[in-house]
Amino acid sequence: MRKKRIAAFALSAMMGLSLFGCGGDDSVDKSATTAAQTESAQTEVAVDDEIDDEIDDEVDDETGEGNTGGFSMSVDRNTGALSVSRPSYSGVTADDGVWTIFLYLCGTDLESENGMASGDIEELVNGMTNENIRYVVQTGGTNGWQSSMIDSDTLGRFVITSEGMELVDSQPLASMGATDTLQDFLSWGVENYSSEHMGVDIWNHGGGSITGVCFDELNEQDSILLRELDTALSAVVSQMDRKFDFIGFDACLMSTLETANILANYADYMIASEQTEPGLGWDYTEIGEFVCENGGVDTVSLGKVICDGFYESCKRTDEQDDSTLCVIDLSKVDGILEAYNTFAKSMYEAGADSTALSNMVRGIQNAEFFGSNNRSEGYTNMVDLVGLAEACDGYAEGIEELKSAVSDSMAYMKMGSRHANACGLSTYYPLSIQGSNELSTFSDVAVSPYYVSFIDRLNYAGANDGDWDSYSDDEWYDESGEWCWSEECGGSEDYWSYADDQELTGESQYITFAEEAHLDEDGSFSFTLDENGKEYGMAVSALVYQLDEEENVMIELGQTIDIEGDWDSGTFADNFDGSWLSLPDGQNLAIFIADEEEDYIVYTSPIRLNGEDTNLRIRHYFDSNEVVIEGAWDGIDECGAAGRVVTQLKEGDVIVPLYTAYQIEGDEESTYHGQEFTFTGDTELIYGYMEGADYMYAFCIDDMFGDYFVTDPVTFNVDENGEVSFYEDE
Repeated sequence: MRKKRIAAFALSAMMGLSLFGCGGDDSVDKSATTAAQTESAQTEVAVDDEIDDEIDDEVDDETGEGNTGGFSMSVDRNTGALSVSRPSYSGVTADDGVWTIFLYLCGTDLESENGMASGDIEELVNGMTNENIRYVVQTGGTNGWQSSMIDSDTLGRFVITSEGMELVDSQPLASMGATDTLQDFLSWGVENYSSEHMGVDIWNHGGGSITGVCFDELNEQDSILLRELDTALSAVVSQMDRKFDFIGFDACLMSTLETANILANYADYMIASEQTEPGLGWDYTEIGEFVCENGGVDTVSLGKVICDGFYESCKRTDEQDDSTLCVIDLSKVDGILEAYNTFAKSMYEAGADSTALSNMVRGIQNAEFFGSNNRSEGYTNMVDLVGLAEACDGYAEGIEELKSAVSDSMAYMKMGSRHANACGLSTYYPLSIQGSNELSTFSDVAVSPYYVSFIDRLNYAGANDGDWDSYSDDEWYDESGEWCWSEECGGSEDYWSYADDQELTGESQYITFAEEAHLDEDGSFSFTLDENGKEYGMAVSALVYQLDEEENVMIELGQTIDIEGDWDSGTFADNFDGSWLSLPDGQNLAIFIADEEEDYIVYTSPIRLNGEDTNLRIRHYFDSNEVVIEGAWDGIDECGAAGRVVTQLKEGDVIVPLYTAYQIEGDEESTYHGQEFTFTGDTELIYGYMEGADYMYAFCIDDMFGDYFVTDPVTFNVDENGEVSFYEDE
């Protein structure tokens, strides 16, 4: 039992490394990718406090109760019917054929470290040949601009036309992540540069429905949350008395149902990506040249050029296969909301049965998620909307209607080959909850009380010993039995605090066995779940450690899904042949699964690259056994911003593998540094047998509620011929 305690502690200690922060059949390999994900479910990082502060300081203080601009949503508890009311506008539109695009350019590290905002400004200027288009730009949010025209100590306001780039106004430096800053810029812009066609382009990092967009490097990564975006746009559009032609995001992860619901009040179309965006982003030269050549083009035609140009831009860095960008007709959003609410009601009601709930949750965890969702890179918790629904097929109703409504809203889509089945819109699903404020933030922008209740009941049960019979959704409805989308509804201020008290044990009471993990006579390591364990178990993976008895530590090598088994029988067995990813000098890397498909698996590995901590992204193709280093990616930062720069390795780069080490005797945890390895420019990683030594192996089984069970570990030896032998210590 001593070694079981060690392994359980090792897994528990991993949780403190999780950051805030994309799949699917029911095969063991696929579902196992979530095994390490739930390890960090109880960690609450800095983003939670920042979200709380932003909601309190920038929404409540500015508006008293959150400005919804005449917009309301309600659901009748008795009938389940959804009602949506949106503001109407009657302003007169100019008839000049000119496109004005307001570019909110928050430079952040993309500019200070890589000059990408300055590069896009150069593209803007290069694309202008006549007066059919102009850009009105506000700059800020970065430690330093690489363009000599831009002052880092002020908010600069520029107009870019065929005559060039002109500074027309300057404002005191303020957070680009603040509601007032966005509102002031747009109000000033439409007052002075109104035209027949007007669009808004928000440029920076994005984090999806929870952490929003525009993370200001000068103000502790302050970002614009969706509620704050609603407040700013409501004031501006009321001033205009007309909608924008489009609102787009040259930023990651912002094509969400929650974002579309808000923007439907203020624009005709949304242009956004479900996935992370490469740093090069939109091709502004192509956009300018197209409008200049074609005059007052319609929004969909312009949006098509934006999407196609973005895809071609991704090609230049060989990132097109992972790209997504869509033009969404916001007039069709209410149809999506109605279909989604009907589906969510059925989903919630079906989840009252524990077996149905178990199968739905397991299916959702295998749906297509975006960004990053592993403990090395962090969590975005953004899932494809149709993928979420299809995971509930056989239990919930209204799935085809929802798929049809989403498809009908897609005016244009440009999806890379790896996201060919993505629908264009994502929503939040907590693979790993980063604390109560994450749940609170989502409930504040959610579009159906039934989906909130589905998530709430699952997490409530996890915090209350699996008791969902006593769960009530009364919190989401007022005395008249109606749910509404405003800050007066949707739960008390500290409602979600129960999520902060949930403890992860490593010995989940819900993972129970017909036959516990053991070594067979033939040396195979296996276990069999009983009916209870099959119902509550969600994912199976294995944890591998290298032993260093001289240093008294277990060095974590990460996660493997080389496991055979299925949920019908509940029997799982190791299929581990001793192969691992290593550098050419023989150092095994710590690897965690980022994505797994039929033809390949994507790993992430923590390293130090030229003195800076980051992660290697590694793709292993099964048929050819080829291993490709795709580059280094920082993942999701502590504030929820998704990295946009994948750094390509070059000759002379110094790589130091990073590991987590745990005391064999004791509770200390530390970061273990490998040896320096110099990249030669054409070096491939090795997927081959581990160096001959003793290692440890334990199964990790996740339960429905976010806890897990670590089996008693066994020791295995890899001999000089690569043969693997499992054995139990005396």
